[in-house]
Amino acid sequence: MKYILNFEEMRASSLPSVGGKNANLGEMMMSGIRVPPGFALTTDCYMNFITETGVKDEVLRLLSDINVDDRESLDESSAEVQALIRETPIPEEIQEAIRVGYSCLCEKCCMEIIPVAVRSSATAEDLPTASFAGQHETFLWVEGAKGVAESVQGCWASLYTPRAISYRMRNNFPHEKVLMSVGVQKMVNSRTAGVMFTLNPLNGDPSKIVIEASWGLGEAVVSGSVTPDRFVVDKVMLDILEKSVGSKSEEYILDKRTQKVVKHETDKKRRHVPCLSDEEIINLATIGKAIENHFRQPQDIEWAFEEDINPPENLFMLQTRQETVWSSKKAEPIRTESSYMSYLANRIIEGW
Repeated sequence: MKYILNFEEMRASSLPSVGGKNANLGEMMMSGIRVPPGFALTTDCYMNFITETGVKDEVLRLLSDINVDDRESLDESSAEVQALIRETPIPEEIQEAIRVGYSCLCEKCCMEIIPVAVRSSATAEDLPTASFAGQHETFLWVEGAKGVAESVQGCWASLYTPRAISYRMRNNFPHEKVLMSVGVQKMVNSRTAGVMFTLNPLNGDPSKIVIEASWGLGEAVVSGSVTPDRFVVDKVMLDILEKSVGSKSEEYILDKRTQKVVKHETDKKRRHVPCLSDEEIINLATIGKAIENHFRQPQDIEWAFEEDINPPENLFMLQTRQETVWSSKKAEPIRTESSYMSYLANRIIEGW
């Protein structure tokens, strides 16, 4: 069994071993997109854990009589399953794989102890036919192999949140068929972060790129806890068409005293100031186009500008997934003269 794969080793074909999220990171890295270094614990780790420890049989027993319409029963069974996974000791060979993977990442980044993001990557995530995105757990600013191991168990356990259990049952995904890989990725100390759609998520217009951004870590934007800045870019000409500055009243930052990520009130001077320059917006949109071209589908991308690195090397793509709302429809651009001409030009450039 292979328990660890570095991001450089992963491709789309690796999805059964590393899940959609991690496979996409490997694809981006292969295509020359700047991605923070890291490694994945494969689905073999998860399978070894649940089978060798007897967790699998107990999980299936606890889930066998769930009524997804009975919220109390669903919550109770979910809590039992998650506690079982979190509290069952990880087999030593998997713990050793985590220690080796983390040590090699520290060495690669020339740091004795490196903070990492530990992210779930289920085999059914980021698929065109399913909407598992956001259902599973992410842990930020984790330090040390022991902390990584604990976070890995937290990711495994998040396969069985009430929402995840209910979604699988309502959509006929057998619990035992959805496996969990975990990505361990160098943490980006974000000055600014957010999401980017390579179409307009409000109307499906494929001739636009829409960027939403806020100060600090991207969780403020992803969770919807702030009103972010919003920028609309013409995908062909790379002209900034719209700018909307949000209030950005909160930001997620590192508390240097506790070494934990905390929600913090944004300084009033920065709340109504754009958190991205025009140059950064165009840089983002350019990379967004490249990612869309690589995957040949509109993308939903998470990104961050590292505070401690000089531009242009400070922009990192943290993950990408296929946009699922409009991608399943035959989207056409909104027919203003400028956008329609840009769309036609784009189709001509791409060979129609």
